Amino acid sequence: MATLYGKGKGKAGSHPPKLEKPYWLKLKPSEVEELVVKLAKQGMSMAKIGLVLRDSYGIPKVKAVTGKKIKKILEEHNIKVEKEDLLALEKKAEKLRKHLEKHKKDMTAKRGLQLTESKIRRLKKYYERTEKRGGKSVK
Repeated sequence: MATLYGKGKGKAGSHPPKLEKPYWLKLKPSEVEELVVKLAKQGMSMAKIGLVLRDSYGIPKVKAVTGKKIKKILEEHNIKVEKEDLLALEKKAEKLRKHLEKHKKDMTAKRGLQLTESKIRRLKKYYERTEKRGGKSVK
C-alpha cells in the first residue's frame, strides 16, 4: 500500500507469516490463550502482547496457533479492548501540540499536527459508521 501523504510506494515483497502452526511450537492453543489473557491482565496492549509472544515464546501469529486473533480471545474472556490506533494518534497529536507551544515557528510540525488531526477525524468517522452496522462503539 502506498503512503497517504508522500511519494513512497510502500514496501515491496513483504509477506506476513503463513497461517500454519509452526513445527517448533510445543504449546497447545489453550496454553497460548492463557498466555494472552495473563499478559492482558498485566496491562499490556494487544500489539505489545503480540510482540512479547513473538519475541519470548516464538509464536509468530496467535491466529495460526489458536484460530482466533488476540482481540477475539480478550473479548471472550471479558477483557476490555481499547482502540489502540486511535489512542496512538491522539497521543502523537498531544505531543505535537506541546512541541508547538514551545516552538511556534516550526511549520513542519504544524503540518504534521494537521495531518495527524485529519487522521483522527477520519478514524473516528469510520468507527461511528461501522458501529451503526453492528460494530463496537468508540469513545
